[in-house]
Amino acid sequence: MKFRKARMSDVEKMAALINSYANQGLMLHRTIPSMYQKIREYSVVEKEGTIVGVGGLHVMWKDLAEICSLAVHPEHIKNGLGLALVDWLIVEGQQLGIEKIFTLTYQPTFFERCGFTRIDKEQLPQKVWTECINCPKFPNCDEIALIRELH
Repeated sequence: MKFRKARMSDVEKMAALINSYANQGLMLHRTIPSMYQKIREYSVVEKEGTIVGVGGLHVMWKDLAEICSLAVHPEHIKNGLGLALVDWLIVEGQQLGIEKIFTLTYQPTFFERCGFTRIDKEQLPQKVWTECINCPKFPNCDEIALIRELH
């Protein structure tokens, strides 16, 4: 398995993986144009040239980032790839000097296994919600917030 930053040529495959889960109601949908615009946030996992995992690290503020759009191909679930991808994104955050990483998710148990703690969404700074206006679930967000302090 090879972990690397995403490239423009990866976007359609990344979107297909993310949106296969979104179509099941397990995560939020991502558009191809938005993924092109935010390509620098994404990392992928490749196996023999095929993308088998994707995740984003979205910097919100000088000390805060969000892990978003984390998806692992169904054939590679339960083998530690998701945990390894979260670790990859955490290291990236640490290299940037980020102090806290949060996530909004429908899979809180997975993130708890990654060292995240559930919090009330209202504990997150107002800046977090600026992008939520474009979400089809706004203002009735039903995702669960979790956070992890980086050391």
